[in-house]
Amino acid sequence: MRNTHLQVTPAVGTWLARRSSKAEDWTTEELVAAKRGTTVSVVIPARNEEATVGAIVAAIREELQEHHALVDEILVVDSHSTDATAEVAAAAGADVVAQDAVFPALEGLAGKGEALWKGVAATTGDLVVFVDGDLHDFTTSYVTGLLGPLLTDPSVAYVKGFYHRPLGDQADGGGRVTELVARPLLNMFWPELSGFVQPLAGEYAGRREVLESIPFVVNYGVEIGHLIDLTELRGLDALAQVDLGHRVHRHQSTQALGRMAGQIMLTLFDRLERYDRLVTAVPPATLLAQFQRGTSADGVERELVLTDLTSPQRPPLDSLPASIRPENALQETA
Repeated sequence: MRNTHLQVTPAVGTWLARRSSKAEDWTTEELVAAKRGTTVSVVIPARNEEATVGAIVAAIREELQEHHALVDEILVVDSHSTDATAEVAAAAGADVVAQDAVFPALEGLAGKGEALWKGVAATTGDLVVFVDGDLHDFTTSYVTGLLGPLLTDPSVAYVKGFYHRPLGDQADGGGRVTELVARPLLNMFWPELSGFVQPLAGEYAGRREVLESIPFVVNYGVEIGHLIDLTELRGLDALAQVDLGHRVHRHQSTQALGRMAGQIMLTLFDRLERYDRLVTAVPPATLLAQFQRGTSADGVERELVLTDLTSPQRPPLDSLPASIRPENALQETA
């Protein structure tokens, strides 16, 4: 088969040149000067991340709160951890809130997107930066890089990070769900988003009014849902991306990645119908059958495991009645 080179559309090429940057393009001092009264919250969703979350919080607090007055609030959303995540994060200087303590009148849902949605609701910053809690090589340039476009260009509404992602001892290979699932689907149905290097990156930032205006899929479909919704509602030029360098984090099993991929696909199919890009006569099934090593009742050395990938969504925060908004969610800590 003859190899061909990807030819991005002129619009994507223009966007890449205009809206791609590097974390080192801004110094912390420049960003502090650019704040001009703008407040910044950092939200860290964490589930069983006691080994890494403390160092992340401490670095942000020491460098970007105490040494430079760039970050005003650090919130760790404890997503049903069974280890000492909450205690480690609090000792490092973060505010900590249990995921289900935000909007206690609502039935709690499980998933990363739920933690992010609750994190936005429980913070007050004009700008909200999301950082995953499982990073092993975190530097504060992740935060400053994501804030750079937002603090220096009022036309930017949302910023995604991208980075080099090794896989174990391999120099490359991280981001398997991105390359095998998200990227092909985006190129097929939202080619204008083909310029994003890491469309599923867990490090990104946005203006509060923007984040509160869109729904949050409660599971791993949240990031692809954000990109599609914001492109449809605000246009591609409102989005930017920043090279954050290198990222090492805890890798998930192949079966866990399969469940993640299913959630992402269901989210994209939902957006296809929502935005009239593709209407299907039969909606996709949400039950995923996987096999794991084990002996079943009939002696077969594979055990069938079924997972419901249904992807519920939280509505835009700005659509909720004031009566159920968390007035002081941080009083109920994990």
